[in-house]
Formats: sequence, C-alpha cells, structure tokens
Amino acid sequence: MVMKKYVFFIVALLAAMSLSAQRQDPTYLSYIEVWKETAVANQADYGIPASIIMAQALLESAAGQSELAVNARNHFGIKCNKDWFGGVYYYDDDSKGECFRQYGDAAQSFKDHALFLQRPRYATCFEIALEDYEGWARRLKECGYATDPLYASKLIKLIEDYRLDTLAFPQEAKQQPHSKKPLKAAVVRKSEPIMVVNNDPEPPYVVPLSAKAEKEAFFLMHPKKKCNGISYVEAREDDTYANVAFRLNVRERELREHNDALGRDMQKGDRIYLSAKKKTGSNAYTWTYPGQPLWLLSQEEGVTIESIQQYNGLDPQVRTFRTRQKIYLRKVKEDGSVR
Repeated sequence: MVMKKYVFFIVALLAAMSLSAQRQDPTYLSYIEVWKETAVANQADYGIPASIIMAQALLESAAGQSELAVNARNHFGIKCNKDWFGGVYYYDDDSKGECFRQYGDAAQSFKDHALFLQRPRYATCFEIALEDYEGWARRLKECGYATDPLYASKLIKLIEDYRLDTLAFPQEAKQQPHSKKPLKAAVVRKSEPIMVVNNDPEPPYVVPLSAKAEKEAFFLMHPKKKCNGISYVEAREDDTYANVAFRLNVRERELREHNDALGRDMQKGDRIYLSAKKKTGSNAYTWTYPGQPLWLLSQEEGVTIESIQQYNGLDPQVRTFRTRQKIYLRKVKEDGSVR
C-alpha cells in the first residue's frame, strides 16, 4: 500500500512538472532572454520592478508578436495623448482606430514605458516594495493602466509561470525556488583564487564634481541662449535627456516635459529649454513650411504645443504641416485682431 502511494506521488509530481514545462512558451522564453537586461536596468534607473516590466511587455506585445509590436515597435500598448508628439499608429482596441505611440525601435518603447509610469497617476505604485510584484500588479490596475478586469491576475501568472521575480534576484531565487517571500539582492561568492592581471598601480582617485560644478561645466560647453524670454541650450553630439538632466540636477521627466519630448530622442542641434515654454509668442504669428513638424515649430517659437493647437483650432492628431500656412502664436479676438 505504501509503495502504491509512493508511485502515485511520483506520477503526480512528474505530471505537475510536465504541466509547468508546457506553460513556458519557447517564444516567451526567447523574448525574456532578449529583454531581461533592459528590464533590470530600468528597475535600477526608474524604480519599477523588472518582473512587472517584463510581464507587461509579454502581455501587451504577445512576446513581441502583436500587430502593435511588429508594426509600431510598441511593446506596452501605450496610447497617444496630448503630450505625445512622436510617431503614431492607428489600431482597433477599446474603440475603432485608436491612436497608439510608434517608436523607432523596441528599446525606445521600454524607455518610454519607464517614463510613462513616472506620471503622478502612478505615484502610489512606488510606495510598494520592488519585490512585491503582486502589489505592483494590483496597484497598476487600480491606477487605470488597463481596462481588463483580469489585468493584475494575468501579470501575476506570467511572473510566476516564468519566474520573472528572479530577474533581479537570481542567486536567492535558486535557493528558494517556490517561495513568494520578498527576495534579497544576490551575493556572489567566488571560490576560485583571484588572478592578478597586471601590476599597474591603481589610478589616482578623482573627486567627483559637485552638483554646482557639474552644472557650471555643462554651461561652458553649452552656452545659454534665449527665445521668447526663455533660456535654452543647443544639444551637442551624444547628449541625451538623461545625461543632460543629470548634469543640470533636474528630473529627466521634468526636462522632457519642458520640451514636449516624452518618448522622443534628443538630436544634435535640438533646443533644450531649461524651463517651461510660454503660452504666447513674442510674435503674433509665424508661417510654416511644408513638412515642418509641429514640435519643431513649438521649439523654434518657445510656445507650448497645446497653446498653438488652441489658437489655431488644430486637430490634436496633427503632427506635421503639409502646406505653408499662417500660424497664430497668440489668441485671436472675435474682431480678427491678435492679443
């Protein structure tokens, strides 16, 4: 009788292991392998759990196989809104022909997702521990990231099926393969003796610049200019919003918001406004040229995109001017005069 129970236990265990293995789709495993380092890096840079990042990417993009992921490089299902002036892709989702963000490559989608979650709407998510993926999944749903009532459950299932909670804590996870307790960061121990590669002396310690000195050094290479009474600098080669924000000791998202640049990469020669653009221009109006992006016009005039849209009754979906046209930079009165 004991032997029969033992055999039954072994059969049941093998069946469970087989079912567990079946859940792991090779396409999903390949996707995780490609993007796991990006997820871990975004956890370190933005405070979002790597497990949540990867689970959302898997779910929203069907492991990179969805129409949005293939055609728009959008791996998180982020839609266009009033502060998005990058590429767009129209797709039937909750409604027909909805506007979704389009990226140059998938890496931009991962970066924009991290920035997207820095909005005040998701601020309470960051009160939850990085290790508490269940709490994060439920809070994201509560904050309105998705309309699917089972969204949190789906994220949690993906994390547990693919052990995504081990991405940033691999060593501890191996020791506790079935534990759902918060995991501690890995401690790597090497038993091999340390080999001396060379006998060169240790380089002298260089004292890092203070925030003030870093900012002064930045402005030596980036002279301040003014447009519409607002200070700006011009981007040099290899500048990014992340490193410029670091050197100016400001939040990257804040710098991007000043420049209507959420999801947009910095290009050499771009104007980088150091504070918010104004709602009115120094001139009453300007003329566009065919093919001129609305974003570029806004940067050249130092006027917010929202104000330009409002003064000229522009469709919110307009991203580029197709013809030469007169664009007002101030409110037009009923009698046709400009304030």
